[in-house]
Amino acid sequence: MGIIMERNLSEEDKYIEAKKKVENIKGFYGNLVAFILVNAVLIFINLYTSPSYLWFFWPLLWWGLGVLIHGLKVFELLPSLGKDWEERKIKEFMEKEKQNKNKWQ
Repeated sequence: MGIIMERNLSEEDKYIEAKKKVENIKGFYGNLVAFILVNAVLIFINLYTSPSYLWFFWPLLWWGLGVLIHGLKVFELLPSLGKDWEERKIKEFMEKEKQNKNKWQ
């Protein structure tokens, strides 16, 4: 949908958006650090207690997938979940609401 939406944001709005992005990035790195530390402990426990059955890769795989998706979203590498998608959906819902309102007048 090649429409570029111009947004007129005040300096305060720009600051709030930038602050939210920084908080999202911080949240991602917190998730990543927890992922690494917890999975290192799980690998150690698994190899120490039952090296014949390697189960540690299951939480590593699924949590890793979650971390990957989280990172793609935070760094806006998933176009379907990025800001443009949000803006298009908001406009779409506003337009539908406007049409429904006009339909009953």
